[in-house]
Amino acid sequence: MIKVVLAGIGGFIGASFRYMISNIISKHISSSLPLGTLCVNIIGGFFIGFILEGSMKLWSLSPDMRIFLVTGILGGLTTFSAFSYETVELFSKGSYFLGMSNAALNLILSLASVWIGKLVVQGIG
Repeated sequence: MIKVVLAGIGGFIGASFRYMISNIISKHISSSLPLGTLCVNIIGGFFIGFILEGSMKLWSLSPDMRIFLVTGILGGLTTFSAFSYETVELFSKGSYFLGMSNAALNLILSLASVWIGKLVVQGIG
């Protein structure tokens, strides 16, 4: 149960950061692109790579702290960070076909899911 609480607290923190960062960026930079989302995805990707790689090579990270930081905070900030890390890991291991497949499937299926969700709501309303 403690792992669920750690993930939940971390998720709250990450989601709060996502909201604040997105608002700050949208107030200061006018763009047709969702730059706030892009920024949190880039930040999350950097930190998941940094934390997971660092915890394997530079320092020890307890399983509870990993859940709090990676699943909680970074998961709340962006789930794109996990996808990015996993895809880079596949490429790093020489699994280029799997890396490309993972990237293509995540992109295509995620976009398709958003589109289908929009169509369902449009069909209801």
